Amino acid sequence: MMPLIIVTLVLLWQFVLVGYTFSLAGNAADEAVRAGTAADPGGRQAACQEAGLEKLPDAWAGEVTCSTGGGYVTADVSLKVPVLFPGAIGFPFEVEGHAGAVEEETD
Repeated sequence: MMPLIIVTLVLLWQFVLVGYTFSLAGNAADEAVRAGTAADPGGRQAACQEAGLEKLPDAWAGEVTCSTGGGYVTADVSLKVPVLFPGAIGFPFEVEGHAGAVEEETD
């Protein structure tokens, strides 16, 4: 019975990590697009990347890309899901976060 309980706990922990990664990706995309809309168009990508990566734990290093078109700013975040221990190896797939907002006008 004990091995079954241990396997169940390991699987539940892995599902927690997957869910947490989705939560982190969405939050990072929101933060990135918020910073991107407020930045000048010339420094938008740098501000967007910095804000998107700022609140991510080190174990969830990822990529942040921002784009602008038609008065709309979008941010995409890609994160690897860790296997059992954050900071160790990751699964061969990435979790995507996406956010968009209307570009703020600067005077």
